[in-house]
Amino acid sequence: MIDFLHVVPAFALTVLIIVAVPGQGVAMVLRQSILSGKQAAFYSVFGNTTGLIVWGLLSSVGLSAIFQASPTAFNILKWAGVAYLTLLSIQTLLELKNQAGKFEYESGEKAKGFGPAFRIGITTNLTNVKAAVFSVGLVPQFVPESFNLGWGIFILSCIWAVISMSWYSLMITIVDKSSKWIQKPKVRRALTAFSAVGIAVLAIGLAFTSAN
Repeated sequence: MIDFLHVVPAFALTVLIIVAVPGQGVAMVLRQSILSGKQAAFYSVFGNTTGLIVWGLLSSVGLSAIFQASPTAFNILKWAGVAYLTLLSIQTLLELKNQAGKFEYESGEKAKGFGPAFRIGITTNLTNVKAAVFSVGLVPQFVPESFNLGWGIFILSCIWAVISMSWYSLMITIVDKSSKWIQKPKVRRALTAFSAVGIAVLAIGLAFTSAN
């Protein structure tokens, strides 16, 4: 248990970098905040958070058995994760060429009621390739050998969900106060550069992990 607690700070920092990456989830939160209002945006964030827990549950049930039976499966998944993170880092760096620096929040479905807004959030997450890859390929790397893999994945996924909800809630508050600030080219470019470097570091760290 002590070993598990030791990895939580590093995992939390990793998750913070991941959720800060401009992408499908960020665009959804901005769109809901600007077009449907603060309350609807929170409903959508709750849906998005539920999706993360679903991914964590599925990952914990399946991977705990697969990885224990086959270290080769772990290595295949690990290097697939490294490749994906590297590609994502390069793509993020290329986004710096975008002078407009604006999120695409003006398209897509919007809704104000709890049901429709929640549906937007959970659908956005469950169809998000990044969420799937990170849940399956990255979270297990942080579970110590001395801790049950299935429970470790699920607990870390819940921590991920809390951090994600907190970050998006902060975004909603910022947008509610000043919807133009986060769309400024300098702000977007700074976030993009930070995200690209952070993802590259994650890829390097993942490459040096070993099977439990």
